[in-house]
Amino acid sequence: MNSAENTAAVFEQRRPFLLGLAYRILGSRAEAEDVVQELFIKWLETDRAIIATPAAWLTTACTRHCIDLLRSAHKSRVDYIGTWLPEPIHTTHQDSPEHRHELASSLSTAFLLLLERLTPKERAAYLLYEIFDMDYTHVADAVGVQEAACRKLVSRAKASLGSGQTRFQPEPARQEQLLSAFRSAIASGSTASLTAMLSEDVELCADSGGKASAIRETLSGISNVLDFIGQSLHVYWQTCEWLPAEINGAQGVIIKADEVITASMTFGFDEAGQVSRIFIMRNPQKLAGLQDLLDVH
Repeated sequence: MNSAENTAAVFEQRRPFLLGLAYRILGSRAEAEDVVQELFIKWLETDRAIIATPAAWLTTACTRHCIDLLRSAHKSRVDYIGTWLPEPIHTTHQDSPEHRHELASSLSTAFLLLLERLTPKERAAYLLYEIFDMDYTHVADAVGVQEAACRKLVSRAKASLGSGQTRFQPEPARQEQLLSAFRSAIASGSTASLTAMLSEDVELCADSGGKASAIRETLSGISNVLDFIGQSLHVYWQTCEWLPAEINGAQGVIIKADEVITASMTFGFDEAGQVSRIFIMRNPQKLAGLQDLLDVH
């Protein structure tokens, strides 16, 4: 293997980590892929002789680029039409069950939305320390602060997230049961089998970005949510194709009409295993990354 091939191979070995980090910081698959591709070009153009530890160099470069992008993204989201949700991604995991669960729970739509409470540097520091198990010294280097300041960033992040740190997900069988009840409710308009699976204060929101029809306000309370599912979604989705899929680390569903993905749905859970949040993606730009699933079904 020549020098150029070796340089590319080192990067490719690190690419999955960099994509996972960038997506969790930015909440956008498209932006994460752009960041990693730009980083790849920068990596090829950089003198390897000045890089002592490639993994650390790549992590630092990726983190700092994402922090800069997130600052701009926060400004643009102020003018976003309707509810903003992270871009859904199709996930598959082949690690140990323990590692799979930890990483999967940090990909959930609910958790990524919790991270929106944090400043860009708090978000990056928290993820590197809590999710990717880096020590404070290396996190501080990646974020570009002193170690004492890094510890404060992580501490503030934990305080801001509060009980949201739990990232609870029920067992796969429970998730499958939920999807079955939801599908039955959509098909029949009867929500009886779904009622016991929702928390009393459940919320439902949808992201269209102004590019598709969707509710713009969050629905709150089990009665309002069940009415919307049994009436509106029953009408909208009854004749659509229902495709269960792993989305953001948990069981979700893709809605397809005329060979086009028109919606995806994911869930947030409380510690009792009941659904506390329902997230519907309708923005066609954010659904584009799920189109590869059509080749699977």
